[in-house]
Amino acid sequence: MAKAYWVVCYHSIKDPDKLAAYAKIAGPAIQGAGGRFLVRGMPAKTYEGGLMQRTVVTEFESLAKAIAAHDTPGYQEALRVLGDAAERDLRIVEGAA
Repeated sequence: MAKAYWVVCYHSIKDPDKLAAYAKIAGPAIQGAGGRFLVRGMPAKTYEGGLMQRTVVTEFESLAKAIAAHDTPGYQEALRVLGDAAERDLRIVEGAA
């Protein structure tokens, strides 16, 4: 079974305090759902139209677990706390088998 990954790109951060409050809730919720953070931070270098944006990559054992993690009450509470403090997108992609 292929692993799956959350890839989150932050286009802008409007309220760093709300983002910090989100992280305090989201981190444990994601890890509790089986997620393992692989990348958290700014790119060291970008190429080919890449954007200098905060990027977070989280690994899960399977696509089903990655999707389920997003829908947990803990993560949904983190999203509620985040509100409109950041413009970002989250992509769930399946790893190459």
